[in-house]
Amino acid sequence: MPLCCFHDAIQAVMGWTDSHLHQFEKDGKYWGDSQNREFEDDIEIIDESKVPVGKVLLTEDDSMVYVYDFGDDWRHHVVLERIIPAAATPTQPLCLAGERRCPPEDVGGPFGYEEFLEVIFQPGHDEFEHFRGWAGGQFHAEEFKLKAVNKLLGRMRWPANQGR
Repeated sequence: MPLCCFHDAIQAVMGWTDSHLHQFEKDGKYWGDSQNREFEDDIEIIDESKVPVGKVLLTEDDSMVYVYDFGDDWRHHVVLERIIPAAATPTQPLCLAGERRCPPEDVGGPFGYEEFLEVIFQPGHDEFEHFRGWAGGQFHAEEFKLKAVNKLLGRMRWPANQGR
């Protein structure tokens, strides 16, 4: 699976809307949408659509960083836990587990999300209605809907199995 499709899978699992720039980082190399000119000029961006995940993560316990929304700076440590034979590999991504609900888009990164969580559970707080509206109404921070995530992943189009 190319890194661009892996990005799509991460967006689906996190519940984000792909509204911001992203990139993958490993060993001083950066992969992203090479058509986007908003990256820093001195960083060479390798076209993520041409690089399979298996060419970046090579062995078990190998890792990279996925960065989403350069303003909020969500940094995810992605680890290859296990390599399974191609014959046993699903033809599409599958989420095995998850915890808690994803932070809303543009919440302000980890510190903004912390403030958001403090306010969203205090109906008398001055910012409660604003934050609740921003989150689209009810916000259940402990909720993770595994079946819904996998249903969404199942509706998405994915490249043919790359053998790893």
